Amino acid sequence: MSAAASDAILERMMSLHPKIIDLTLDRMWRLLAALGHPEAALPPVIHIAGTNGKGSTLAMIRAGVGAAGQVAHAYTSPHLARFHERIRVAGTLISEEALATLLDECWEANAREEITYFEITTAAALLAFARAPADYTLLEVGLGGRLDATNVVARPELTVITPVDMDHQQYLGETLEEIAAEKAGILKRGVPCVVARQDERAMSVIEATAARIGAPLIAHGQHWHVREEHGRLVFEDEAGLLDLDPPRLLGAHQVQNGGTAIAALRALGFGAAACQGALRDAEWPARMQRLRHGPLVAQAGSAELWLDGGHNPAAGRAGAEALARLPEKPTYLITGILRSKDAVGFLAPYAGLARKAVAIAIPGEIATATPEETAEAAEAAGLAATPAASVGAAIEMIVREDPDARILICGSLYLAGEILRENG
Repeated sequence: MSAAASDAILERMMSLHPKIIDLTLDRMWRLLAALGHPEAALPPVIHIAGTNGKGSTLAMIRAGVGAAGQVAHAYTSPHLARFHERIRVAGTLISEEALATLLDECWEANAREEITYFEITTAAALLAFARAPADYTLLEVGLGGRLDATNVVARPELTVITPVDMDHQQYLGETLEEIAAEKAGILKRGVPCVVARQDERAMSVIEATAARIGAPLIAHGQHWHVREEHGRLVFEDEAGLLDLDPPRLLGAHQVQNGGTAIAALRALGFGAAACQGALRDAEWPARMQRLRHGPLVAQAGSAELWLDGGHNPAAGRAGAEALARLPEKPTYLITGILRSKDAVGFLAPYAGLARKAVAIAIPGEIATATPEETAEAAEAAGLAATPAASVGAAIEMIVREDPDARILICGSLYLAGEILRENG
C-alpha cells in the first residue's frame, strides 16, 4: 500500500478543527470512549514532558530498554520526513497498511465531530499500542503536559520532566513558572517522576505540584548526579556510581539527557548494561546530525553539512556548545525560523562562533519568517547575515566563499524535515 492512503486520511483529518492547537482533553476523552478506552490497556507507560530534550531522552530510554532485551512502543512528535516516524510499535515504525487502517477506524469512531489533528492521531497511536504486546509504552508530550492529548493515562509507571524553558508562550504562559506548571500537569499521585536539571523557578513549581498531589520526585542534584569526566559519562545515585562510555548523540546537553534517561531506567529497575545501551545505541535524527550522503551533501563538496532541529534559546545554547566542541573550522549557519519563535534568542549563542548566517524561508510553512526577517534577527543577535532564496542557494553561497566550511542548517524541526526529504 502506498503512503498516499495514509496521507489522504491525514489531510482529511486536518479539516475536523479550525485550529491546529486547542488545549483541552474533552474531545480526546470522547473519542477514546468511542474506541473502547485503549489508553487503559497499554503496556506500562513512561510519560515524558519538558521544553528541550524530550525526544533525545525518549530515544535513550528506548535504546536502554532494547539493550536489556525488551521492547517498547514509542510515540513522538512532530515527524521529520514521514508521519510514520511518530509511531513505533514494539520498536518498529508503523507500517503504511496498519497506519491507514487505524486512521480510518479513528475517523469513523469520531463521527465527524470536532477534534484536532494531534488529538485524533494520538488516539490512533494509543489504539495501535493497546493491540500489540510490548514491555513499555513511551509517550512524548506534544505541547505542555496538563492538557496535552497524551495526558490520558490514569497511572503511568513513571513520568519524566526534561529541562523547562521559554517556548510556546502563547499557549503555556508568559513566565517560566507558568510553563513549568503546565509541564508538571503530567504528575500523578503515587507515580515517581524523574526530573532533569532545572532552573530554580521551574523546580520550585514542580516540587510544589508534586507535594500537593503526592508524587515522589527523583530529582537531579538531589537524588542523582551526572557529569562528563575524562571523556566518560559518570552517573551517581543512591544505588551507586556508573562509569559509562559517552552518549552517541553529540553535545554537552546530551550528557544531561543521558543522565535523565539513566535515572529513568534505574527507577524502572534496569541495570548497568541497559544504561550503557541507552547511551551507545540511541539514534535521534536532526539533533546535531552530520549529513554524509545525498544531493545536498554532494552540492556542499568538501564542506561539512550538519542538521539540527532546535528552535528556542535553550536549543540555541546547546547547539552552539556542541559546535564549539568540534575541531576548529570556519562555521556558517543556514537558518529558517517560524515567526512565533524567539529568533534573536535562538541565534544569539552562535554570535562569535559562526562567521555568517544565511537566512532562508521554511518551504511549505505559512508561518515561516521571510529570509529578510530572519537575517534581520540574526544581525540583531550579533551575526553577519544575508538572505537566500533556498537551502541550495545558501549552500552555493557559502561554499563559494569558503569551500571547506562547516555548515549547520538549523532553526526549526519543520526545516529539518524538509532538508531530510530534499536530501533523500
